Amino acid sequence: MTFKGDKKVGRWLLADGEEKLKKWLVPKVPKKIETYHLTLSTLIWCAMIILFSFLASYNIHFLWVVSLMIFMQYITDLLDGAIGRSRNTGLVKWGYYMDHFLDYIFLCSILIGYGLMTEDHNKYLLFYILMLFGAFMVNSFLSFAATGNFRISYMGIGPTEMRLVFILVNTFIIFFHSRFNMSLLLPITLAGATFALFVVVYQTQKQLWKVDMEAKRNAEK
Repeated sequence: MTFKGDKKVGRWLLADGEEKLKKWLVPKVPKKIETYHLTLSTLIWCAMIILFSFLASYNIHFLWVVSLMIFMQYITDLLDGAIGRSRNTGLVKWGYYMDHFLDYIFLCSILIGYGLMTEDHNKYLLFYILMLFGAFMVNSFLSFAATGNFRISYMGIGPTEMRLVFILVNTFIIFFHSRFNMSLLLPITLAGATFALFVVVYQTQKQLWKVDMEAKRNAEK
């Protein structure tokens, strides 16, 4: 069976603009920079996110740098697979494994960063949010194993839109930090993510149930 981990299913809101950006950027990447360099650079962006989030706990304007690191991770993540395909130097299975494992590390780094700026009594909520966001990734991988289709976006929301949300949250915190109350934002995020996960899991199991029932009917014929 052909491995389809490099072929993503579904459309997200910014997909069309993202494709145009990718086509414009790929020819501009120096020949010495290979697909695996771009994939592994996520480790650098994660370390910088944690560092500058820590500094933001003393000077909130360091969050601008955190947002820049999120953007840089987006660019390298956008280009790693495209570079491999355009030069025929891609490592499909290695790229699938490392890219998505590092996506999880990237998510952890952002929530660790927020934890460094959050009051102690609210830190535990970040663990629940990490659990919920991680559950979306687990759902994608389990669904891929069951169907062979690798879906990374739901209801028009994918990794690109989530990065934009983090940047917008950082911007909001910078401008309203004197009046900003994490105690209000975290429960809202937790509730929204819980509802979205419920919808996604319901839709996924419904699809798999239909596939199983059709297979049983065909076997009985």
